[in-house]
Amino acid sequence: MNRTRLLLASSLALGTLASLAGPAAAQTLSAQAEPKKDADKVAAPSGSSAFERAFTSEEVVQADPRHFEAMDWTNAQAEELLGVIRAIDAEGLVPADYLPEELAAALQANDEQQIDELASTAFAWLVEDLRDGRTPMANRRQWFVLDPDADRNPTATVMANALETGDIAGTLEALKPTHPDYAALRDKLAQTPAGDTEERRLIRANMDRWRWLARDLGPQYLITNVPEYQLRLTVNNRIIRTYRTVVGKPGRTATPQLAETVSGVVFNPTWTVPQSIVRGEGLGERVLNNPSWAARQGYRATRGANGYISVVQQPGPGNALGVMKLDMPNPHAIFFHDTPSRNMFNQDDRALSHGCIRTERALELAMTVAILGQGATRDEAVEISTSGEYTRVPVKKTMPAYITYFTYGVDIDGNLRQFDDIYDRDEPVFASLDAPRVRDRARVSSEEVIEVVDDPRDTL
Repeated sequence: MNRTRLLLASSLALGTLASLAGPAAAQTLSAQAEPKKDADKVAAPSGSSAFERAFTSEEVVQADPRHFEAMDWTNAQAEELLGVIRAIDAEGLVPADYLPEELAAALQANDEQQIDELASTAFAWLVEDLRDGRTPMANRRQWFVLDPDADRNPTATVMANALETGDIAGTLEALKPTHPDYAALRDKLAQTPAGDTEERRLIRANMDRWRWLARDLGPQYLITNVPEYQLRLTVNNRIIRTYRTVVGKPGRTATPQLAETVSGVVFNPTWTVPQSIVRGEGLGERVLNNPSWAARQGYRATRGANGYISVVQQPGPGNALGVMKLDMPNPHAIFFHDTPSRNMFNQDDRALSHGCIRTERALELAMTVAILGQGATRDEAVEISTSGEYTRVPVKKTMPAYITYFTYGVDIDGNLRQFDDIYDRDEPVFASLDAPRVRDRARVSSEEVIEVVDDPRDTL
C-alpha cells in the first residue's frame, strides 16, 4: 500500500474533523420493535359513515402508535385545524383527504359530537401523513427503512398535546422533516404553476419520500442518494465530504433503500467468494488446480470432507473489496466498500454493481469514520492501513447510514434538479398520490429481502 496515499487520506480525514464545529457526536436510531403489519385499506368515504368505520368496524390494536380516539375540540381549535387542512397542499398533500367540507358543515351546525369526531379523525390522518408519509408501503418499492417517528410521537399523544397547548398548526408543523432539502422542495412546489402537473407530481413524490425517513436524521450521518451516485458525510445537515459511488444494476441487483448503523471499519478486508462463483463459475476448482495463479490473485481455497470448497481472497492491492469496507450488518448484506477498479467512478451511469455501494476515496472515508467514531487515532489508522493485514476497527460512536432514492432533490453543488429514475420507482408513488388516501397502512415492507450475492469484481 502506498504510504503517500495513506498519509494523504489521513490528512483529508483530519481536515474533515477540523471542519466540524465542536465535538463530533454520532447517533444511531434507537432500535424499534417490529410493528404489526396491517393490511392497506382505502380511506373511508366522507360523512358520518366514515366515523363508524374509523372507530367501530375494526379491532383496535393498542400497540399501534397510530391508534387514536375522539377527543374534545373547541370550535376555535377546529377552525384552526380547518385552516391548516385548506392550506395543506403547500406540503404536497391533498386538502380533500382530510374532511374539510364535513368539518366546515359541523362547525356551521355547531354539532359538538360531529366536531369532535371529524376534527379528531382529520387531525390524526394529517399526523400520520406528515409524520410517516402518505404513500402506502406497497407503493414504496424495495423500501426497507423503519421510520421511528410514530413510536417517538404516537398519534394520540400528539393530539392531546395540541389540544392542551391550543397550538394546532404549530403541533402539525413540528412533524415535518427537518432536512433542508425538504424545505427546498416545498419552496419549489410553491413556485411551480398549477398547470405544470408532471413537475408538481414529481416534487410531491419526493417530498413524501423525505417523510418516509426519520424526521431528524441525527447530528452526524452518511447519506447516499442512489440515482445521484453520490455519498455525503453530513454533520448538522451540512455536507462535510462527498464521494462518488457505484450502485446496483437495475433488476434483482438494484440497491435497496435502508437505514442502518456503521458499527466498524474493516481495513485490508478479505473477500469470501460466494458459492455462485465458487461452484457456478468453477473458481473453486481453478484455485485448487492452479496454485501459482491463485497466489497471484490472492485466493486461498479449502475443500471439506464433503467436497465443499470455500474460497477467500486475502488482503492486497487486487482484493475485490479494495482497502476497506464499512461494517453495517443488515439482512440484505449491503455495505460500502472500496474497489480496485476505480475507473468506474469516471462513468456518468454508475448503476453497475451487484447491489453493494462502492465509494471513491474509500481510504479517506474509512479513516474519517474510524476517527470520528473514536475507534482509532490518525496514527493508528495509518499503521493499520499499512500493515496489509485484515483489521476490524470497532467504533465507540456509531454512525447512521441512509441509503435513499430521490429523483428530485438538491445535488452536492446545492442545485435543485432531477435525477434519472434508474430503477423505475416513481410510477408506483405517482399512482398512490393520484389515488384516494389509504388508511391503516402497513409500517414495514412485505417485499422479499434479497440478500446480495455481490461480485465486487465487476468492471467495465
